[in-house]
Formats: sequence, structure tokens, C-alpha cells
Amino acid sequence: MSVEILFLVGTLFVLAGIGVPIAYAIIVASMAYVAAAGQSIGIVGKTLVDGIYQSFLLLAVPLFIVAANIMNAGTISDRLLGFCVAVVGRFKGGLGHVNVVASLIFSGMSGSAVADASGIGKVIIDMMVRSGHYSRGYAAAITAASATIGPIIPPSIPMVLYALVSNSSIGYLFLGGIVPGLFMGVVLMMMNAIIATRRGFETDEVVPLSELPKRTLNAFPALLMPAILLYGIYGGVTTPTEAAAVAAAYALVLAGVFYRALSVKALYSILVDSARSSAAVGIVIGGALILNYVVASENIPSQLAAVLVELDVSPIVFMLGVNLLLLILGCLLDATTIILVIIPLFMPTCRELGIDLVHFGVVAVVNCMIGLITPPYGILLFVINAVTRIPLAEIIREIWAFLAVLVAALLVLIFVPDVTLWLPRVFGYQG
Repeated sequence: MSVEILFLVGTLFVLAGIGVPIAYAIIVASMAYVAAAGQSIGIVGKTLVDGIYQSFLLLAVPLFIVAANIMNAGTISDRLLGFCVAVVGRFKGGLGHVNVVASLIFSGMSGSAVADASGIGKVIIDMMVRSGHYSRGYAAAITAASATIGPIIPPSIPMVLYALVSNSSIGYLFLGGIVPGLFMGVVLMMMNAIIATRRGFETDEVVPLSELPKRTLNAFPALLMPAILLYGIYGGVTTPTEAAAVAAAYALVLAGVFYRALSVKALYSILVDSARSSAAVGIVIGGALILNYVVASENIPSQLAAVLVELDVSPIVFMLGVNLLLLILGCLLDATTIILVIIPLFMPTCRELGIDLVHFGVVAVVNCMIGLITPPYGILLFVINAVTRIPLAEIIREIWAFLAVLVAALLVLIFVPDVTLWLPRVFGYQG
């Protein structure tokens, strides 16, 4: 390592240690590197601006954020929950199953775990607690766990970011996330059923089957949104970025015109909140672009790849090692930072070892989503605590069982690549 890169790392640790937000810490540390290397500070600004404004793909991020916020603001979430209650609420641990299925459906609209947890998640937590069958901590824990599915099933903001740093096909990444996302939903529902049986949860009030057609019709326009998105992308009608614009427009028409549940004042608040969220993500992306410029200048990824190849590490051992590292980092860093800063370091090694980048990307995103519920820095735990006022201690006490089955699902994805790659190959992927 050069003296300059050590200076960067030292500055980064000092700033992060005193509580500076990681995006700002990265930008300042990168500026320190550039100054120490005797280069113009203007390189930092140029790299940041060029990286953000030259990537058409990044436009998908604010558009998906707007779509998710509109979905949460209207009555769309309530209609989807009513449909889910009618379908799976009749089974043991019914509202827990409703929680997971609602996340599976909502994930096809938002692409954001935080949007899932803070919107539809808050409603289902209130339903579970009011039923008297579930503790506050359990309701919050299964909500946090099911929200991790949001960015796995398309659309997915983290996969958009991974496509940015890996040059992988966003379409095939989206396809690769569908089966793993459904698999995660199944294992969470299995764990919910086991816990419901062990703790003797009473069966929730059953919705008569005669009500199912009515509730399905009520939620049908919202249920169409994932189908419209997937057809647009895989039918060759739209690019992923254009599909994000279609999602935002469809959500606006649905909430404002069809359901008449969105006022002009509410729309203004949604746009302001979406702008703030997009700016927060944009700052992290900008910092990561600058840091990636530094890393590329130091040729660190290629050096790391050469070392690992010389060690004769097998692809499966490499995958396990990287995922263990990502799980540990997930306890401390947010998913965006890991995807934009840490994961690019391993791209050359993946290519040298013949690891498929779509498989690696989906597994890495699943890993990062698990990090969202991993104490002490599980951002979904903090989000749910903020919107429901349920103490963190209660949520953390109940999260471990769901965390364990999600890690088990991650191991299956690592050892069985076909779970991820089967659907992309059906659509012509050659990897």
C-alpha cells in the first residue's frame, strides 16, 4: 500500500469514529488522498459529477423511491393487505404469513426494504398487535425480516447499484432475484408456522372464501404493477430506467385518479420526501464513485485478485469467505456503501475464478439485505422502532430465529447457483 492510501484509510477511520456520516467521511478521505498524492482537488468534483450524470441507469433510483412513497401514501397498501389476509390469513400464524406475502407483493412495486418496512410494515404490525395473538416484538421482528425481500424481487434499487459497479445486465439481475426472493419468503413463512405452533398462537379471524373475489378485484390494479414492470423490461418495451418512470407514473395514476386517495398537498410532501431520500442515496453514490477512482488508481482490485488466485482459492471457498466478510460488515455499514465500495474490490477475482457475476450479485444483495436486520446496526430495526415506538430490545430478542433461516437460505444460494440462474437462463442468459 502507498503512503497516500494509508492516509486515506486513516482519515476515513478517524472521521467515521467521531460520528461523521459515512458518505461525507468517504468524500473527505478521498480529498485527503488526492491532496497527499499531489493531484488537483478538482478531480474529486469531476469524478463525482461525471459518475452521477453520465449514468442513465441511476435515474431509476429516485423514480423507484417516488413510486414506493406514492404506494405508501394512498390506500394501495391497505387494499393489498386486505387481499393477503383473505388468501393466507386463515392458516396458523395467519397474520405472520400475511406479513410475508404482503412484502413479497409490495417488493414488486418499491424495490426498497425501508419503504416496505415503514409503509405497509407499520400497518401490519398494528394489525398483529391489535389481534392479541402476537407480541409487539414478534410483530416487529417478522416485519423487519420480511422487508429484506423487497430489494431481492424486482424492481430492486440495490441491484441497480450493483449493475452500475459491475456492468452486469440489470434485466438478468432482476430475473435472478425472483426465485431467491420467493425462496426467502417460503423459509420465513415456515419459521413463522413453527413458532406459531410452539407458542400456541391462536388462529386469526378467517375471511370467508366468498369475500376473496371481491378483495382480489379491489387489489387487482395494484397487483398489476409488478406484471407491467416485468413485461416492460423483459418484453423489450422499456429499459429498466424507463420501467422505473412507468412505475412512478402508474402509481400516481392509481393512487390519485383510480383510487382517489392522493391530494395535491400529499403529493407535494411525497415529492419532497423522495427528493431527500434520493439526495441521501446520491451522496453515498458520489462518495463511492470517488473512492472507486482512488481504488482503481492504486490497482487494488487486480492486486487482490492476483493474491487470491496465487493462493489457489476455490470459487466456493471464495464465495463463502466474501459472504462471511459481508455479513460482518453488514453489522456496521449500510447496504449502499457495501455494494458501491466493498463489492467492486472482488469483481476481478470473480472473473479470474469463473464466478458468474449475476449469481455473485444476487447473493451479495441478499447478504446485504440480511445485514439490514443484523444488530447492532440493522437499519430496518431502527426504522421500525422509529415508526412504531416498539423498544429495540424487544425487536432484537425476536429477530434471531428469522435471521438464522435467512442465513440458511443464503447458504443454499451460494452452494446451488441454479436457484439464482435458472430463470435468467430461461430468458436467454448465457452465464
